Amino acid sequence: MTPTFASHFDALSGWRSTLGRRLTDLTRYLSEHDLADGPINEALASLGRQLAGEKLIVAFVAEFSRGKSELINAIFFADAGKRVLPATPGRTTMCPVELAYDPEEPPTLSLLPIETRLEGLSLGELRTQPKAWTHLPLNVKQPDELSQALTQVMRTRWVTQDEARTLGFWDDERPDDNPPLDEDDRVEVPQWRHALINYPHHLLKQGLVVLDTPGLNAIGAEPELTLSLLPTAHATVFILGADTGVTKSDMAIWRDHLDTHNLARFVVLNKIDALIDPLATREQVAAQIESQRQATARTLEVPPERVFPLSARQALAARVAGDAEMLAASRLTELEEALSSQLLPQRRHVMQQTVDDAVAQVETHVSRRLGDSRRQLAEQLLELRGIRGKSSAKVRLMLKRVEEETAEFELCTTRLQALRVVHSRMLKDTLIGLSSDRLREEVAQMQSEMSASLLNLGAKKAFMGLCKRLRALLDAGQASSNEIRDMLSASFGKLNAEFGFGLSLHKGADLERYGRELDLIERNYVQYLGLTQALRLSQPKFMEQFRRMLVSKLRVVFENACGELELWSKSASAQVDSQLRERRRGFRRRREALERIQNAAGELDQRLTEIESQDQRLHQYLARVGELTAALREHSESQPMPLDDTGDHDGLMHINLPPSDEPAPMLLRHARA
Repeated sequence: MTPTFASHFDALSGWRSTLGRRLTDLTRYLSEHDLADGPINEALASLGRQLAGEKLIVAFVAEFSRGKSELINAIFFADAGKRVLPATPGRTTMCPVELAYDPEEPPTLSLLPIETRLEGLSLGELRTQPKAWTHLPLNVKQPDELSQALTQVMRTRWVTQDEARTLGFWDDERPDDNPPLDEDDRVEVPQWRHALINYPHHLLKQGLVVLDTPGLNAIGAEPELTLSLLPTAHATVFILGADTGVTKSDMAIWRDHLDTHNLARFVVLNKIDALIDPLATREQVAAQIESQRQATARTLEVPPERVFPLSARQALAARVAGDAEMLAASRLTELEEALSSQLLPQRRHVMQQTVDDAVAQVETHVSRRLGDSRRQLAEQLLELRGIRGKSSAKVRLMLKRVEEETAEFELCTTRLQALRVVHSRMLKDTLIGLSSDRLREEVAQMQSEMSASLLNLGAKKAFMGLCKRLRALLDAGQASSNEIRDMLSASFGKLNAEFGFGLSLHKGADLERYGRELDLIERNYVQYLGLTQALRLSQPKFMEQFRRMLVSKLRVVFENACGELELWSKSASAQVDSQLRERRRGFRRRREALERIQNAAGELDQRLTEIESQDQRLHQYLARVGELTAALREHSESQPMPLDDTGDHDGLMHINLPPSDEPAPMLLRHARA
């Protein structure tokens, strides 16, 4: 059978694992030969964690009864030989579900009670509170027990209209979107607010995260889905029914939550098997499917090639039975090929760029460090060769000159101390503008402006004002960062000229990308802050949840910006300290060599041989680091090659799975720490 999305993802994961091993080889070699300072080691360790914990988040969004869970089963979990997610007629997934894997936790279903919405805490905050969740163990070796446990995501409860309104499931301003009432005027709502499934599937072990979202009513009641979870997804698959086309509620989801070009969006017309008519020819059925596809593309204003008619139920049955002909008829492979060709290469490119940047930084650092050491050795060789055949008076004169040069060099310490003071002050002033305290002040001002307007109708204006001020803070931080770099560059130039340093600066901190992250947050939130949500935000509990969620998102942006700036500054300071130690060590070695020569004339040739050997060893270090970085760069530029799908992945239902040796995404751990 042809390669599937799973096999393409396997290939990408194998490529990433090899990249991680070669990075480990480079890091180990640098450490063993003391070729990297603290910031370089920290940057390489961070890159290693990033490669090991790289996640690919795919979100599936649909109204109820569109076959969303069945599609997830068909794409990712058919090798289990059984439905992993419950997929039955009617409403199945009632709350948002995240499927991922943390090897440090047992297979578990973690459920967050719906009542936590009343507390005003965001999902991000509740993830760190394990006691807020209900935890159910999953027996992955018993299919029936596993399926029964996962039906918990279907659980509902009946509440009064007032309770439903408080929980966010009843909106008096939009009566058409409200759920039906039973004979006692009660409303059916989900029992759980959110579900986390820690499941040892081989794709989840490799970093795949699947986000399964419920229908419009649940999405609208949980703003964090729209403002946090969906925007962080690398791709969104929007599922429609081929037999119904784009309904009013489908259009509401698309317009209010997915109609943004920030997402890699794929539209699925599911259940094409329902269009099969025994009285129509195959060509007529195909024409009807194509007509529905074109109509859907026009309605959603997307290219037709982004709309994929298929049958998830037929595809799952075909994969379980190993029926290639039925799989082709289901047309699932067309969607998988699009996901593989458009999504995975983009993730590979991001990782490649990150690795290449790190490799360039390592090469520059090692070349500069070894180059400076070899230059000092060359000076010593020239000096020692010059005293061959000279008298002891000449050696004493050389010793005196070394002492004078050492004393002259130590004058740089005053200059370096002044440089550190100026650098520290400029860095502190820059970080104050990007601090959490400053961020909270700006958010408090936005909240005050919202409260001052009638029913929070000025929410969008107040939020856009906040983003404008935060963008100005990032711009000011970038300007200050550039000033720091200019100051250090000028100071390094003078130190190099006056004291023989070999200091240089690599590319400064890039805060512009955090401005782009802020732009993304602004676009997502502005879309959310329409008239309907402004009315909802007039409720104190929703306003508090909105504020907490917003602060949490913005804090990540600003903390990362501060972290990058601090890491760059630390790297510059570490370079000065490293070269200062090396120069002092060089002076000490010159003095000790001359003293030995003064005491024993026969040691001159021995010392010359030692220095030549040291220089040769440094040259070998440089060559070996070049080989390791070249291998790392070469692999990062290679293309992952998927194997044909032979259905030989580990079947979770019939073997005892060992713990994964590779680190996996830490998506779930903080919910059960």
